[in-house]
Amino acid sequence: MENKAPETIPYLVHESHVARLERTIKRLWILCIIIFLALIGTNAYWIWYESQWEDQVVTQEIKQDSGEGGTVNYNGLMIGVGDGETDHKADSQDTEAQDGR
Repeated sequence: MENKAPETIPYLVHESHVARLERTIKRLWILCIIIFLALIGTNAYWIWYESQWEDQVVTQEIKQDSGEGGTVNYNGLMIGVGDGETDHKADSQDTEAQDGR
């Protein structure tokens, strides 16, 4: 086998390739800017769209007489009557009694 020297790329080919890459990079930057502006535009549109509706605040007041002079606690799941202190042990025993354990 003959040992050949590596072929060199002509300078003109190299320069044209670099120029093509520079144009591609410039186009990619322009695309990034367009995408960024589109993102800002869509976010602004959604903010405007959501501001068209009026917010309604619904409050619910629950009143119940404990009958024992204690407080009535409402945690969203159940209403409990007590003296303001929570007895977690008694709550767990009540739950076990209901489950039949």
